[in-house]
Amino acid sequence: MTQDTINKILQFRDERDWKQFHNPKDLAISISLEAAELLEVFQWSGEDVKCTENMDKIKEELADVVNYCVLMSDACGLDLDEIVLEKLKRNDEKYPVNKAYGSKEKYNKLK
Repeated sequence: MTQDTINKILQFRDERDWKQFHNPKDLAISISLEAAELLEVFQWSGEDVKCTENMDKIKEELADVVNYCVLMSDACGLDLDEIVLEKLKRNDEKYPVNKAYGSKEKYNKLK
């Protein structure tokens, strides 16, 4: 995500004076609620695990999750690039390619 996109999300919030309502607790709740709405797209989808007919709804709900994540990072003073890269580094250590390649096992069960 570009800084320009992040700035547009923050500008949208600021133009409406909503920052006053965006504390970490409420933003975490909102992320969870929007993620549940994304999950709802897949409910009762049977064999259609991609839900290609619902791609518009998937895009809409995923955008809501991402928007709230941007707002949460702003509320907490966190740099998204920094925290994502840190997490990738930790995951790389937990899931080395030679052990995790093609495996769905959790890191503590890799052989």
